Amino acid sequence: MDAIRAFIAIPLPVEIRNRLGMIIEQLQRKTPPVVRWVAPENIHLTLKFLGSISPGNLDHLKQVLASEATHHTASSLCLEGLGAFPNRNRPRVLWVGVKAPPALFELQQSIDRETARLGYPSEERGFSPHLTLGRISPHASPGEVRQVAEALAACSQVGEVGIAPVAEIILFRSDLNPGGAVYTPLFKARLKTKNPLSSSVS
Repeated sequence: MDAIRAFIAIPLPVEIRNRLGMIIEQLQRKTPPVVRWVAPENIHLTLKFLGSISPGNLDHLKQVLASEATHHTASSLCLEGLGAFPNRNRPRVLWVGVKAPPALFELQQSIDRETARLGYPSEERGFSPHLTLGRISPHASPGEVRQVAEALAACSQVGEVGIAPVAEIILFRSDLNPGGAVYTPLFKARLKTKNPLSSSVS
């Protein structure tokens, strides 16, 4: 088996992805065709991009995720607001913001630490949870980038998109096809459930 392009992420429920799809449609109507939009069914919260992994490391990665899931408790995320990297005036990546509890950062850091031991280096930038909606072509003209910035400003009133559970972590395979990326789950690990007497939303 050849090397696999893979990443670790938290999936989103269908209703949240549908709402994100509506936001993308709203932005599409206001922007020039220089943005490569993410298909709503592919939107997820990335915890760790692994790049190419060897088939021999697949079982080790599954063991890491299974072990991490036993040490971290399920929580939830609040999704709200539109933004861009590097900033709203010079957008290159368009995103919806994520308000995450400390538990999510602890989970991400732990996964990052354990996968680094397998040879997958940590990101130089710190973890900044967000949901990518689209990426602007590097060939876009300054005028087109400005149009995207104006569309972002016009849609900036987007408030809370919803609450998403953090109940499982998934190792995804990513295949880049002419029609867009295809993500295939390779392994799922359920996080610990909370005490039944505790609140279902953190």
